[in-house]
Amino acid sequence: MPTKTAKSKLTRRDFAKILGLSSVAGLLSVPGFLALKRKTKKYNIPGSIMGANSRAGHLLRSKIETVPTKTVKMKTVIVGGGIAGMSAAWKLKKNNDDNFVLLEMDSRTGGNSQSDENEISKYPWGAHYVPIPNMYDLNIKELFEDFGIITGYEKNLPVINEYYLCSDPEERLFYQGKWQDGLIPTNGVTESDRNQYNQFFNFVDSLKGKKGKDGKLLFAIPLDLSSQDTEYLALDKISISDYMLSRNWDSKPLHWYVDYCCRDDFGVSSRDVSAWAGIHYFASRIGLCANSDSQRNITWPEGNGWLADKLKNFSSNHINCNQLAYNIEIISPEKAYVDVLNPVTNEFTRYEAQNIIYCGPRFTADKVIKDQNFKSSKNLIYSPWLTANISLKQKPRGEGHQLSWDNVSYYSDSLGYIVATHQDLKFNHNETVITYYLPLDKLSILESRHAAYLKSYDDWLDLIIPDLQSFHSNILQDITKIDLWIWGHGMISPSINYLWSEEREQMKKPIGPVQFAHTDMSGISIFEEALYHGCNAANNILRKA
Repeated sequence: MPTKTAKSKLTRRDFAKILGLSSVAGLLSVPGFLALKRKTKKYNIPGSIMGANSRAGHLLRSKIETVPTKTVKMKTVIVGGGIAGMSAAWKLKKNNDDNFVLLEMDSRTGGNSQSDENEISKYPWGAHYVPIPNMYDLNIKELFEDFGIITGYEKNLPVINEYYLCSDPEERLFYQGKWQDGLIPTNGVTESDRNQYNQFFNFVDSLKGKKGKDGKLLFAIPLDLSSQDTEYLALDKISISDYMLSRNWDSKPLHWYVDYCCRDDFGVSSRDVSAWAGIHYFASRIGLCANSDSQRNITWPEGNGWLADKLKNFSSNHINCNQLAYNIEIISPEKAYVDVLNPVTNEFTRYEAQNIIYCGPRFTADKVIKDQNFKSSKNLIYSPWLTANISLKQKPRGEGHQLSWDNVSYYSDSLGYIVATHQDLKFNHNETVITYYLPLDKLSILESRHAAYLKSYDDWLDLIIPDLQSFHSNILQDITKIDLWIWGHGMISPSINYLWSEEREQMKKPIGPVQFAHTDMSGISIFEEALYHGCNAANNILRKA
């Protein structure tokens, strides 16, 4: 069973830390929640708090009993318009199966790959890049060819569209008062730190492309293609932090870097991530291309919103938004009902389908699929996040290495920011949008989620702006707007003893005509995993024909 990190009882000081307040005098205790007294506005910066349609999602708690009188027959119903759902739609439509509908609860598709645009630039709300892909992953190879990301091949290596390869400089770190190239601390570290860096990276490099006793890659993407070699699967039972200490890797900057990587990809600290998942982060990427090195990222101003839009446009005539699937009833192995509410028009519709691909987060399935008790999803850990898109009159400045696509501070609880205009070919464009990422992982998941929803726009600014000022002292004068997005259930986290547990194995199994496709079933929330599960479900339906 996945383990949850033990957290002490919430203290006033802890709560003040997560809320970014200088005083706890305004805190009130109410049953099950934490409340704030209203505060005086400190900043006169326009903006708003946005987010996924939690109001519609929370309707599932109310146990809607309405039986629709309108029935629509459909071969396949896809529930959920994130990357997995739209990947399933892409695969069906590409193989000439047009008898399907995709139902999305929100007003737009994309899941945590959604994006927006203002007068300065497009920008992401969540996922913002894809690494050079592993070419044994046939789904992503095909998708990238279809969407013009792979433009051809030279000596059997893919040629990546130059406009989509992340421009230099790619990464920098604020450390010891100035910006340095790269994200692992190098300036002023000790000889012992450098030795441990070498040992750690030599170790993970030795695992890239290495195969287990069953002939499969030890660490693969998609994850389910990985070796079942028990020697390495045992790494799932301890944290990556403890594993590093067991190898006498105790360097503080090395641990900071691995912790940063875990928080960046998984939303939780290295103490809460299994060693298998932590090593997978470094050892699973073995993609090569003809016109770049393997460590370069593929990105767009709107991040993975570019991919989400491409997928949406491919199947746009099959997509229905504002459609909350509140009841799925399995009638037989070849028949099920999907009852749907449009919370905008208050219309109810029943779909009678031969196949259902459920692409919502797995914790919602228990509330939707009738007479099912998904014990395997009870202990899933979903990390909450804050994303802020900050419009600036001019690009951030600072001493040391020049502004990069990804900009991180060693001293911040945030993951820093990416620059949406980094790929812009207009070099004299001073205005920009930076996308600031903050995993809310300093308290328990539930406490962080509750605190986030109670926090006002001005409370968030009291946290974000001082953080940015700690490495850009003059940034306040350049801010023209800040928009916020709260991800209450941002993404699944690969907790200890989850990735190779019986619980995850059970989650992958279909129930009658209902298949499941979501990164929950991988435990790692990345584009390739969502694509893999969506395509797998679609292929299963295509094989029936």
